[in-house]
Amino acid sequence: ARMPVLVMKFGGTSVATLDRISRAAKRVGVEVAKGYDVIVIVSAMSGKTNELVGWVNETSPMYDAREYDAVVSSGENVTAGLMALTLQEMDVPARSWQGWQVPVKK
Repeated sequence: ARMPVLVMKFGGTSVATLDRISRAAKRVGVEVAKGYDVIVIVSAMSGKTNELVGWVNETSPMYDAREYDAVVSSGENVTAGLMALTLQEMDVPARSWQGWQVPVKK
């Protein structure tokens, strides 16, 4: 029988450093080894979102919402890429995706 899909979410403190990303990746690897198809959701590394918001406000106090989103969402993109690379180094197939890249069937 096929195993169900497992969604694992890691917040900012659990991916705050490369070591913590590695620990989270090991937890993912355990579930993959059990046969689960795992979807991993990550936040930006702890403190990064606040730093990015600060940069936007410093650059443009009357900022454009689209550009604000582009800058602030980059924190999650960095973590997703680092998580995928860490999993690949563990021989766990992985790919990072931004939300808009995920193929959703209606």
